[in-house]
Amino acid sequence: MTPFLLIGLGNPGASYAANRHNAGFMQIDRIIGDYGFSRPVRKFGGSLSEGVIGGSKVFAFCPLGYMNTSGGPVSELAGFYKIPKENMVVIHDELDLPLGKLKVKQGGGNGGHNGLRSIDSQIGTEYKRIRFGIGHPGDKNRVSDYVLSDFHKDEWPEVELLVNEISKHIPLLLQGDDAGFMNKIALATKE
Repeated sequence: MTPFLLIGLGNPGASYAANRHNAGFMQIDRIIGDYGFSRPVRKFGGSLSEGVIGGSKVFAFCPLGYMNTSGGPVSELAGFYKIPKENMVVIHDELDLPLGKLKVKQGGGNGGHNGLRSIDSQIGTEYKRIRFGIGHPGDKNRVSDYVLSDFHKDEWPEVELLVNEISKHIPLLLQGDDAGFMNKIALATKE
């Protein structure tokens, strides 16, 4: 069976760890812990771990260059393990969704996200994305500072809830049940 590749986008280093832009890294960390994946190793220009979810072999990967260079490591890893785009899921922060909400999307544009732009340039756009809502600062001139700022203390409960629910229901997504995955999370995160 062809393995799956879960890719979390973020920036490496402790100073970025709690940034909104690092939602993808946070999510991969949770999935690795929840499903008992192997200890991450440095490989293909990133942090790579492997395990099994719902009977499927899964690689979990966080590119460790900066966001705008994510495509090279993703392309190298996917090529080495012969993982087709339809088995790749990129988890990234999304300005155009309210904090704590998500959408799953197959293909499409990059919405100005430098990590997606880099991946698109290397492998095309046909992979699946989990768009992790971080909210918008309300002014496009504040976006750069906003995504590189930490989640506020009062936002963490919503972030933690979404991270937990994505991890809990990721088997549905890997089985191709995108609607079921989104419905389960929508029910758990509704106010």
